[in-house]
Amino acid sequence: MPRALFLGLDSVPPGLLFERFRSVLPHVERLRERARYGTLRSTDPPITVPAWAVMFTGVDPGTLGLYGFRHRRAGSYTETYGPTSGMIPVPPVWDLLSRAGRRVAVLGMPPGYPPPRLNGVYVSDFLTPPSAREFVNPPSYRAEIDRAAEGQYRFDVAFRTEDRDRLERELFDMTRRRFAVARRLWETEAWDLFAFHEIGPDRLHHAFWKYLDPGHPGFVADSPFRSTAERYYRLLDEEIGAWLKLVPEDVDLWIASDHGTQAMEGGFCINEWLLEKGYLALRGPRPPPGTPLESAPVDWTRTRVWAAGGYYARLFFNVRGREPAGTVDPGEIGRLAEEIERELGRVVAPDGRPLGVRLLDPQRVYRIVRGDPPDRMAYFRELRWRSAGTLGHAGLFLTENDTGPDDAVHSMDGLFLLHAPQDRAPSGRLPEQSILDIAPTLLRRFGLALPPHVQGRPIPALLRP
Repeated sequence: MPRALFLGLDSVPPGLLFERFRSVLPHVERLRERARYGTLRSTDPPITVPAWAVMFTGVDPGTLGLYGFRHRRAGSYTETYGPTSGMIPVPPVWDLLSRAGRRVAVLGMPPGYPPPRLNGVYVSDFLTPPSAREFVNPPSYRAEIDRAAEGQYRFDVAFRTEDRDRLERELFDMTRRRFAVARRLWETEAWDLFAFHEIGPDRLHHAFWKYLDPGHPGFVADSPFRSTAERYYRLLDEEIGAWLKLVPEDVDLWIASDHGTQAMEGGFCINEWLLEKGYLALRGPRPPPGTPLESAPVDWTRTRVWAAGGYYARLFFNVRGREPAGTVDPGEIGRLAEEIERELGRVVAPDGRPLGVRLLDPQRVYRIVRGDPPDRMAYFRELRWRSAGTLGHAGLFLTENDTGPDDAVHSMDGLFLLHAPQDRAPSGRLPEQSILDIAPTLLRRFGLALPPHVQGRPIPALLRP
């Protein structure tokens, strides 16, 4: 009977795990030497939500109806909602295994709140509300988790802060406690699939990237935090090494990340640009710097396009018959999108080079489009420039994130590693693979048929011979 342990390390690029920090990762390095591994191409958009859900369902974000951490409520200009586990319309791998009678444990895989019911146990993710009392299903595991955590279980850390000393302490503490809980749950029974997600690397990168990357525009060479990233990756390796002592050789061991990380060059004020170009209109004077669009005096009767910020810009057209004060005929959307893409293509960044824009149409990018997608998704210089959605700024470019301190943005290059010596397959680096293909590969390795909704395909080099 196949068994698998899946370690999900959020935001880890292959260049750090397989190259930069190899010397401080002896346990991971020994795995890699006997594994099949490589770069895992993420999804559009390469964000924690929806990327992990894509990885474990084998369908794209449009099919899932997940486009990021915030979605605009249909018919509203400013009302939003966040993702929950109940929004996933197709069964993830652990659901399919549960239905087949296999025992599964899932710890922290997003979106994971409220924790769904499985043939096993599910501990919810970093999106769990601070006031949540029930974050484990079944609740009977709660006492076991509290004992293993040696105190309150921590879902996340406040990472957009100037107090990096506090953040460093909390980040290391969170990861130690979460790995301790995961190992304790691993020991409770012989799970067929155990899937564990650690958000810590993502938080590390956002808060400390300018201390580790000489290519960062704000690189700080002489800083008390210059060793933080190396020490954190050493901690990850130690925690993984402690877990490996409990894992039999015949268990498939996976390590994967949902996307990579790269230096943030700055923020592009997308709503300021829309205002400057006449696509967005205000009633009265400009608001103070950093005013959220939701608090700005927008004149919706004269607005054609507005945007939401984040890793990418979500563009919305004020469509007549769809929005309360629509100004754009449905037949004009295509022409208007082409016009905006053309105009954005003329924007020059502070370094004298084109900002570079890639406009994605969800209706063309995805197989199916569910939920409340943006009308267009805009990437600026392949996400190296973050989208700043606030208003009132003196110019179009910011050197920092407009929602709090941040050093890094996401990239498309995640990673995968499969250590399964029992396969007797050649180890080594494989060509780049797609995040869509992980779920069907897992299902095939478990001997299950692929459901018709799965869009990815099994990776031949990762199947059992």
